[in-house]
Amino acid sequence: MPTNTKVQEFNEYRSKMNDKILNGDHKIIKRIFNLDTNAYKEGHLPVKTKELLGLVASAVLRCDDCIAYHLETCYKEGVTKEEMMETMSIATLVGGTIVIPHLRRAYEFWEALEESDL
Repeated sequence: MPTNTKVQEFNEYRSKMNDKILNGDHKIIKRIFNLDTNAYKEGHLPVKTKELLGLVASAVLRCDDCIAYHLETCYKEGVTKEEMMETMSIATLVGGTIVIPHLRRAYEFWEALEESDL
């Protein structure tokens, strides 16, 4: 089964733009990207837990790109749909009803992940 177009388009755009940004001489941006990468590595908390925490923070901050990124990593880490929805329930509780449109898009992206070959 081919990768879902929504997932593929997100990953291609993210990769293309990250390459363009990181190929420049921007020391602070490179350090921020590196810090972000290292923060989600295995540590005292497992990667799965860190990604679920990132998902909550991203939903509360209403960043659809970040939500999609964390959803994909959660999916790859074996998070179930039920775990994802419970996590998004916490995010919606903390962030309030303004998070609901992001919850809808998160659910839609999760379905795309389920249809993909990841």
